[in-house]
Amino acid sequence: MIVDLEDGVAPDAKAQARDNLRSVLGGPCDKPVYVRVNGLRSGLAARDLEAVGALAGVTGISMPKVEGPEDVAAGHELLAHRRPLHCLIESAAALEAAYAIASAPGVSGISLGEADLRSETGALESGLDWARSRIVNAAVAAGLPRPPQSVYPHVRDVEGLARSCRRGRELGHLGRAAIHPAQLPVIEESYLPTEEELRRAKATIELLEHTLAAATLEAGEFVDSAMLGAARQIVAIAKRYGTARY
Repeated sequence: MIVDLEDGVAPDAKAQARDNLRSVLGGPCDKPVYVRVNGLRSGLAARDLEAVGALAGVTGISMPKVEGPEDVAAGHELLAHRRPLHCLIESAAALEAAYAIASAPGVSGISLGEADLRSETGALESGLDWARSRIVNAAVAAGLPRPPQSVYPHVRDVEGLARSCRRGRELGHLGRAAIHPAQLPVIEESYLPTEEELRRAKATIELLEHTLAAATLEAGEFVDSAMLGAARQIVAIAKRYGTARY
C-alpha cells in the first residue's frame, strides 16, 4: 500500500494530509505501507519526512523525482529513523542516472514515473519502452527486485490495462502499481504465469538439474543452464501466488 502526500493531495490540503498520518499509520499494519512524500525540491519533503518519524505502520518511503544518488543521501539525512527508500525516476536526467540511484545505500527499489517523463520528453506510449527496459536493467544490475510498472491512468479501460501489462511483463517488469481497486485483478492475472508456463518451467528445471548440460524438452524446445534462473522465478511466483486463470 502507498499512502500519498504528493500529487494525490491538493496544495492547500498538504498539512492536513500530513497530520492524518498518525491516525492512519500510528500502529502496526497488516501489509507493507510506504508513504510517498513530496519531492526534495518542493520544499515540503522535510516536513513530510518529519511527520513520518517513528510511525509504526510505515515500512518505507516512496521518494518521487529522484535525480541522482545525492537525493537518496539527502532523503536519509531528513529521516529521523532510517527506512528503505523506493525511488521514483521521472526525468530524462534521472533515467540516465538510474543505475547509480539503484546502487545507492538504503534503496529498496526503483520504478519509472511515466507521466512526468512523457511530459518532459514528448514520448508516446510505445515510445517509453526503452525507458522501461532501462529501469528494469538498472534495478536488476544493482541487485534490486524487478521493478513494478507505472500506474495505468485509464481506470475504466480494462482491455487497455491488460494489454499494457502484457507488454510490461515482456519488458521484464514484475507487477504494477494500481490507482483503483478495480485494476488489481487485471494486473494480477496479467503477471501470474500460465499453467503452460509453469509446466514448461518445471520441466526445464527437472531436465537441467539432472543432466547439468544443454538438452531438449519433449516439445522440441532447446534449453540450457542460462534458462534455469528464469524457470525458477516462474515456479517461485506460482508457488507464492498461483497461476493465471485464463
